[in-house]
Amino acid sequence: MTSPDPRPTLQIDIVSDVVCPWCIVGFLQLDQALTREGVQARLRWHPFELNPAMGPEGQNLREHIIEKYGTTVEQSQQARAQLTALGADLGFAFNFTDESRIVNTFAAHQLLDWAEEQGRQHPLKLALFTAYFTDQRDVSDTEVLVDAARAVGLDGDAARAALASGAHAGPVRQKQQFWTSHGISGVPAMVFGGKYLLTGAQGPDTYAQVLRRCLSEAA
Repeated sequence: MTSPDPRPTLQIDIVSDVVCPWCIVGFLQLDQALTREGVQARLRWHPFELNPAMGPEGQNLREHIIEKYGTTVEQSQQARAQLTALGADLGFAFNFTDESRIVNTFAAHQLLDWAEEQGRQHPLKLALFTAYFTDQRDVSDTEVLVDAARAVGLDGDAARAALASGAHAGPVRQKQQFWTSHGISGVPAMVFGGKYLLTGAQGPDTYAQVLRRCLSEAA
């Protein structure tokens, strides 16, 4: 009879936005590290809006990136190619097109806040990444959000009611303020064991090092 694994479950807080490509890349790299190290983790996602002032009509993604960051069309194409290759290596499909749009994500974060109460936040977060990047769906649209909720086993009518009520708007704003007041200005931002912060997609090896450090300290 084998003895139970004495290692604790590690808390990992991930501050991210569902329209941030590096957030899904970073998570999948973290997931690889967790699997490689055999670490059990409790993941909690926290809201961050890359573009809180984005209007309901959204904006062409390439135009937005060029306008916001001053990149050229060639640099944008290179970044998309890099992300597409990274995603493929991690088993995730980025399907960028010339019509890809950036959208407001406040409603998505409210739905995620509700889903946390239902114990389904993590699968919903991953479903929203897929909806936006792989399926090129508008994750500011209520019906798209409700479809994603249904896809992960949540009640669609309850999801729609949660969005319509606005009950999660205040809590989401408070959580956003908490993280920005603690210096988070870019995502993904991952906090390991409430102690170590890594920003950006750091790769499986770096995440594995932090995991081992946290577990050795816990022991």
